[in-house]
Amino acid sequence: MISRLRGLLIEKKPPLLVIDVQGVGYEVFAPMSSFYNLPEVNTEISLLTHLSIREDAHVLYGFLKESERSLFRELIRISGVGPKLALSILSSMELTTFVQYIQNNDIARLKRIPGVGKKTAERLIIEMRDSLEKQHITASPPTPLTQNIITPVDDAISALIALGYKPADASRWVHGVAEEGLTSEVLIRRALQSAL
Repeated sequence: MISRLRGLLIEKKPPLLVIDVQGVGYEVFAPMSSFYNLPEVNTEISLLTHLSIREDAHVLYGFLKESERSLFRELIRISGVGPKLALSILSSMELTTFVQYIQNNDIARLKRIPGVGKKTAERLIIEMRDSLEKQHITASPPTPLTQNIITPVDDAISALIALGYKPADASRWVHGVAEEGLTSEVLIRRALQSAL
């Protein structure tokens, strides 16, 4: 199991990162909650990781906080929730918001996450409530965003599509919140907030 990577961040295209570790480039998929707080490209970073092994691929998922990785691991234990959906959940909202939806039995809000239907939302509420209490999963307030992405509108739309949103929805949401000078991370966050 690969538990942590430390190396040079050489590519940052949501939700994919490439980290150079002593000459080897590792592809790592990260939730937007981590992307918001990444440093600039060509900066050394350290990521907590989870390795998902499938028949056709070994896929690394990366997180800046242990709370994110813990929640990701709890989510993929639930029937019908794979790594891609877990990544989408982490990308769609802050941890504190997700915890609030679970505690309030808010099926309607959970169903707005791509790939989450009524049955999955109900399973999330039932299975995550006890798990969140046992794990004491909480989230710290968001930190300032990095300002280093070229073509932010296109990057934001591509990231939302990669997270499972329909291209037309992604484009509409991003263009609806786009302002000159905003980074793709800010656009993604605002677009997701407007969608929820």
